[in-house]
Amino acid sequence: MAPRHRTAILFWSFLCFAVFTSFAQEHSVSYFKNLPSRLFFFEDQPSAIYHDAIEGNIYVSQNEGKSWDRATDLPEGAALMVFEHPFDNNYAFVLTNGKTHYRTENRGKSWRPFEVPVSPAMVGRPLSFHSDPKKYGYVLYQGTVCERAGPWGMTCHDETYYTQDAFMTTKLLLSETSKCQFAHSSKDFKHDAHDDLIYCVAFDSSPTDGVHSLSSSRLFSSTDFFQSENRVEELGIGKNARGVVALAIVSKYAVVAMRDLAPGNNGEMLLYVSVDTKTWAKAQFPHASSAKLRENAYTVVESTTHSLAVDVVLQDQGSIGTLFVSNSNGTYFVESLRDTNRNELGYVDYENVYGIEGVGLANVVANAQDVESKRSAKRLRSKITFDDGRTWSRLRPPAEDSEGRRIACNPADESCSLHLHSVTLPHNFGRVFSSPAPGLVMGVGSIGDHLLPYEDCDTFLSADNGVTWNMVRMDAHKYEFGDSGSVLVMMNDEDSTDTVVYSTDMGKTWKSYNLNLKVRPKILTTIPDSTSQKFVLVGQVGKRDASGSEGRYVVIFLDFAGTRTRKCEERDFDKWYARTATNEECLMGHKQWYKRRKASADCYVGEKYSDPVEHEESCPCAAEDFECDYNYVRQGDICAPAGPEPIPAGICGDPASTYMGSSGWRKIPGNTCEGGMQLDAKVEKSCSKAQPAAGEVIHQTFEFPAPVVQYAYFKDSTTILVRLRDRSIWQSSNEGYTWTQLRPEERFVAFYHHTYSNDRAYLITDTQQFWYTTDTGKTWNPLVSPAPPNPIGLQVLRFHPLKSDYLIWSGSRECEGFGENCHVEAFYTLDNGRNWKSVEQYVRNCAWARDSELFADPNQILCESYRDKRGNQRFFGMENPLELISGTDFYAKKNKLFDHVVGYAVFSEYLIVAEYQSVHQSLDLQVSLDGRKFATGLFPPTMRLEQHAYTILESSTKSLFLHVTTSELQGLTWGNILKSNSNGTYFGVSVDHVNRNEGGFVDFEKMIGLDGIALINVVSNPSEAILSRRKELQTRITHNDGGTWKPLTPPKLDSQGNTYTCDQVRCNLHIHGYTERWDARATYSTPSVPGLLMAVGNVGETLAPYTDSDTFLSRDAGFTWEEVHKDAHLWEFGDSGSILVMANDEDATDHVMFSTDEGLSWKEYRFTDEKMRVKSIVTVPMDTSRRFILLGYYPRHTDGAVAVHLDFSELTRRQCVLDIQESAQDDFELWSPSEERTERCLFGRRTLYHRRKRNANCVVGSQKKDEAKIVENCACTDADFECEFNHRRDSDGICVLANGTQPLAPDDTCRGDDDYWYERTPYRKIPYSSCEGGIRPDHGEEHVCPGIKGHGFFFWFFVLVVPFSLAALVGYYYYRKAGLARGNIRLPGGDTRYSSDAGVLDTVASVPWFLLGLAGMAWEWVVSSADGVAVGYRSRRGYRNVPVDEDAQILRFEDEE
Repeated sequence: MAPRHRTAILFWSFLCFAVFTSFAQEHSVSYFKNLPSRLFFFEDQPSAIYHDAIEGNIYVSQNEGKSWDRATDLPEGAALMVFEHPFDNNYAFVLTNGKTHYRTENRGKSWRPFEVPVSPAMVGRPLSFHSDPKKYGYVLYQGTVCERAGPWGMTCHDETYYTQDAFMTTKLLLSETSKCQFAHSSKDFKHDAHDDLIYCVAFDSSPTDGVHSLSSSRLFSSTDFFQSENRVEELGIGKNARGVVALAIVSKYAVVAMRDLAPGNNGEMLLYVSVDTKTWAKAQFPHASSAKLRENAYTVVESTTHSLAVDVVLQDQGSIGTLFVSNSNGTYFVESLRDTNRNELGYVDYENVYGIEGVGLANVVANAQDVESKRSAKRLRSKITFDDGRTWSRLRPPAEDSEGRRIACNPADESCSLHLHSVTLPHNFGRVFSSPAPGLVMGVGSIGDHLLPYEDCDTFLSADNGVTWNMVRMDAHKYEFGDSGSVLVMMNDEDSTDTVVYSTDMGKTWKSYNLNLKVRPKILTTIPDSTSQKFVLVGQVGKRDASGSEGRYVVIFLDFAGTRTRKCEERDFDKWYARTATNEECLMGHKQWYKRRKASADCYVGEKYSDPVEHEESCPCAAEDFECDYNYVRQGDICAPAGPEPIPAGICGDPASTYMGSSGWRKIPGNTCEGGMQLDAKVEKSCSKAQPAAGEVIHQTFEFPAPVVQYAYFKDSTTILVRLRDRSIWQSSNEGYTWTQLRPEERFVAFYHHTYSNDRAYLITDTQQFWYTTDTGKTWNPLVSPAPPNPIGLQVLRFHPLKSDYLIWSGSRECEGFGENCHVEAFYTLDNGRNWKSVEQYVRNCAWARDSELFADPNQILCESYRDKRGNQRFFGMENPLELISGTDFYAKKNKLFDHVVGYAVFSEYLIVAEYQSVHQSLDLQVSLDGRKFATGLFPPTMRLEQHAYTILESSTKSLFLHVTTSELQGLTWGNILKSNSNGTYFGVSVDHVNRNEGGFVDFEKMIGLDGIALINVVSNPSEAILSRRKELQTRITHNDGGTWKPLTPPKLDSQGNTYTCDQVRCNLHIHGYTERWDARATYSTPSVPGLLMAVGNVGETLAPYTDSDTFLSRDAGFTWEEVHKDAHLWEFGDSGSILVMANDEDATDHVMFSTDEGLSWKEYRFTDEKMRVKSIVTVPMDTSRRFILLGYYPRHTDGAVAVHLDFSELTRRQCVLDIQESAQDDFELWSPSEERTERCLFGRRTLYHRRKRNANCVVGSQKKDEAKIVENCACTDADFECEFNHRRDSDGICVLANGTQPLAPDDTCRGDDDYWYERTPYRKIPYSSCEGGIRPDHGEEHVCPGIKGHGFFFWFFVLVVPFSLAALVGYYYYRKAGLARGNIRLPGGDTRYSSDAGVLDTVASVPWFLLGLAGMAWEWVVSSADGVAVGYRSRRGYRNVPVDEDAQILRFEDEE
């Protein structure tokens, strides 16, 4: 049935000097039963479509909404979805829930059916179109195929079909797809790819149960519709390009969202970006711990053609984000705005002003910390940018309201600002603020400290793109722009009304028009380019006005063409410049202006379907028009080379000659500036600094003015910081190739890298000012601390593992001069140092209780605080007890945990406190797994901690290793290593007489990357050493986590092929340990090569002096060793072991030795004419680079330092190949620690690792290798057990009760699903072992667990299983259908099937389309409540449709199973 029309025309006139002039408005009313699920105009046409999804009918208007008729060519009730062709304004397509669908080629005048083999998929947009108008018939169709799976359900998958003739014929494109899209599907995404290139996110396997594993989701491409070509897009990361979640084309960027499925990662979301379809690059975000997008979301928001804008959820609350904007190729992002407001659906309060480059509006959460910690209600504030997100400012409010009264606050005050409702709470559709009318911006908001609820707001207008604002109407209104801004129309949005107000002078005056019908407005719109004087108002009327079967929803056609009779002439227009009031006239190298009608001109523009023409005037080039060139990185105000510059062959034949190379800068692509600064001009460079020819090694030397006292790389970065004794700090962003002094005017006492956020660091001065970076040193910003850093050597900064902005600062108070009351005061900040609050005075250490593996309260602070808070803290001793205080709610609620402690430390999942017992003058060790409940550590009676020092070693294998000093004589210190049970409370002796030094450091080192392997040095003559005053050391190794310790087997021959003089059984290999290192970070092993060890030592009965030692290597985790060079050397591993570098450590040297075959052969490289004393060899922390830095000094100048950059990158350019299927043909081998060991398994499992073959001459680089793979769990053997508390192994290796001790009491606890409990034995299972079956020496006599285990299987089957089985089937069906999983990403062009659990709109999204007709009143309530978010409206051309884009969805996938 066509809707009923009722037209009302109102005329009024006046007579003046016998001249009759008529001004008229016209309106007509059409009635509908339901709100539209889609309402759109065909591009540049008066034709419109109204889709009633509940009825399943399409209504068409050919006169801009004045009258409507049902499309009678369509079966009544059949219309499931409707889509217009975005690149051909004649075509639209109606999809049904079957296989017969309909198209129009004349804008809805007639519809013709077409057949597709499958029903449409229930996704946001099952159709994808080609952007070339000549290929209007190229369409991709996504459908769903279902097959019955047993008697209970169906298994379904999606298939994509293609047509080249607008569905006259269709063919299968690809099966098991989740989305396919033409590469040419956006006018902005310009590239020279094949015309028929198609991308598909699809699965490479077909599951039997219908549930896809995310690891099988890949990005495929083809240029022949997948007939013969089916290419996997590797995204630059090879075969690890799995877990693809979504694909979208945004502006000029192709964006792929992917979950990182590499073992050991926590499902972080990744973005890969391409601007040319050929190369893909990972989007780099300047954040770390908080940016681990573990379960969080990206939202790709409205972006420009020169920058990609992405909002990232970093907080625990998914409704608060951080906005980042990219460089021109979309790969490197910088933080633009913190605490952006977003909703649970992923929509973000962010919108660009239409047609004005660089201007955007956003809302931020002013009380983000309270929302996070206390779940407070949000307080929103609006911000505006005029420079593409580089800076943001408040919206300055008008001084008066719409009635001329002064506003309640002072507009000059920061707290008096204008705040506007935005995308997350839309009350219309299309753009929230602006239209194609140049410079006109409207919004509903309030003036004050924060945004008020919508019903308490008023309506505001800006005629200069947001620089100044006026209140144009009290109360919230719906608004729309027409006739290129010459007519503005509004309607009250707080209640039903019969009045429309309009303005023809840009809001200076308003007139009213009566509809003679009270309407509650829902939508106010016009044609997409806002050039018409006709508007469409959709609303709801009361029951009395909806007589008969007409329905309660109306479409009111409003025509304001009669309000002005004269068409504007040239004199009626101004040349209007954008951004003139902000001193930011130039953006992307040009000024922007439009021809705009004067506000006072009494005429209509009348240029229907003509978009406003943008004009540009070039500006002189300035610094902001340039970005760093390729192979250069930003470092403050300069672009530093990432390494030697690649140059064409033949340019540099003579190293002494020069060439013209990059200045480091390039003009931003798309920038149109002319003249001015020429930062990108080529500069003359020495050929010695160019990239060397293949096979060559190069070096670069830099001298520092003072000795190096501190240095460290940013993790996962090529940037290193160095602090000198003269209190200067130097930075290199290219692994030591060039150096820059940071803030030469400052004196720095320390720097700290953020423990949990890889790109943050802090430079501490001797004043209250400190400097910080959040982008790995590219920029440094100053802030003021609450107090100068403490002068007594305590750590100044403490970091939070989950919140990068949460810091604790330990500063000094009253310490000037003698400082009678000098003490340390701790402060905390929740915003990276912008605001500080005091924690406690007279403290020694305050830190967050939460650690990366200690799951304590994230807002809990632990402080070692002196009881008596007076006097000079420097001189406090045991007479002033150090209390341990726990403070929850950021120390607002304090609780004393212990009266007197020596200290506390957090290791892995353990919080360990050394409590001092003054009565016994001894120490008790207290252990906690949550920071609140503590258990006393129990030690063998002979190992009481009376007067003993202790060192906590590590706890990576669910046990705690502790070194307890048993000899404290000066120069003769050693002790025993104890190992705990899994909760750190029972300790047993693992090994005696382990060496330590005066500083408490122990010769104990775990092998990196391999569990359970550690090396120690023991004092072999503890009795004689007391008399001789000389310790004799021997090395021991364990391969079962301290269960047993063995000597190192020596090599048969030395590096020169000779036998060792000591060749008896008592002769072993002994190596120098942790206590002797100048740099404690120079470890035996590397995280990048499993099993590889290097050390300095000797073959003999005991360890020889360092200068009498040689250099050794092991490739099998210490089972066998080989001598690789005579004399003691420093060493470093590079590129995952593909290159090893050594430098003499006994004297000054002029060369290094390097090996590309893990020590089989060595070559010499001479880097200096003057010998230098090398003190350290440094490379990036993960040992994945082929560049090294030698740090040392020239013997002639010991008060200085020298850094030598060594680059081995050009030794070979061949990339190592990893092929898991054809492993015999690649460059990697599978290796297991079990190969050389008598025990086949380690920790109850046999594990294999990928590593480069020793003789493979290739570059590993950042290529991901398959991580450790547990091949199988093994049967339990003796190696999986250790001695129980108070037991130790005798000479035969059997665990026996220690003399004078008692075994632990029996434990009859039944845990989990245990059927039995066992009496204790002298053994306990190593907590980290996963062995199954086999021998169980830890099981004594067996006892049946009491309780529910007494009942048989059938009893519990009928009591528990049967009542739940049907519910489980139903639940599983909906689990499968909804794809419930963690993690979401919002990209334009997404898929609604994988939705969140975020509220009413998700409830609608989860209902199958064919059931929407049954929703009735509930559907109407959803539409009115959500006001358009749940229904996809077509918005104006060129819009990114952030709030209501039918393409924009949140995607959810099944987790890997």
